[in-house]
Amino acid sequence: MTVRPTLRCLRDDLHLPLPSARVPLDEIDHPVLRKAAEQFAARDTPHERITSVDDVVLFKVKTGRWRGAVFPDEPGDDPQDWLVAAGIREEGAPDDFYAALHAQARTARQRYNAEHDKPLTTDTHSKPILPGPDDRDRYLIEAGARLARRLSEVLRQLVAGSLRDGHEHAADFPGFRLGVIVRAEDGHETYVAIRISGSVPNGITAIILTRVPGCEPDAWFPEYALPERELLPAEQAWSNIMDPKAAAELLNEQP
Repeated sequence: MTVRPTLRCLRDDLHLPLPSARVPLDEIDHPVLRKAAEQFAARDTPHERITSVDDVVLFKVKTGRWRGAVFPDEPGDDPQDWLVAAGIREEGAPDDFYAALHAQARTARQRYNAEHDKPLTTDTHSKPILPGPDDRDRYLIEAGARLARRLSEVLRQLVAGSLRDGHEHAADFPGFRLGVIVRAEDGHETYVAIRISGSVPNGITAIILTRVPGCEPDAWFPEYALPERELLPAEQAWSNIMDPKAAAELLNEQP
């Protein structure tokens, strides 16, 4: 599982700038984030709960002098874990990070009770530091960049695999399946066919075609059949010619 910092934690606790959407927040390089990712890599790994916080479940993360609090989302959510607070344990200081976190959550509860007719019955109120709509929106914005990057990686693998054996290589994505057939014969051009089946989100076909290595993005031609069969319903196919130098580089890569 990945661990993402909330926008508030990134800004106020880690004191890091917000990167562009091309950089997923769970890939930011920081000691406490690296430790959290390692600690929460497997869902069934036991964790130490912050017992002083009783309104939500928060877990401790410790590395060097850094301390953190991780909030696990409900099962099925993506992502499932958030770094919601972090700080440095000051050497020799009497105030512990988790004691300070508890005090802040108690103050938030007192403020909530003062402003609402129905008081909270818990000792703490952690909602102000939990992921909110802005955090979910950021994750969705990153989704396009994550898909584009995965498409580039997978397409390179599929093209290289088909170059080696001449058969179709395919991979599944949410809602659609992507197949690649490459035919390279001595003395002839290298032919590439891209097959896409299923429900393809708007704009994804263009993104796929621009990421096929060694092919001119503007030279794709729509096909009505694959080399060995007709197209099936809900399938589309495109063909192009691959640059021989790019094909040679792919063949030289380790499978």
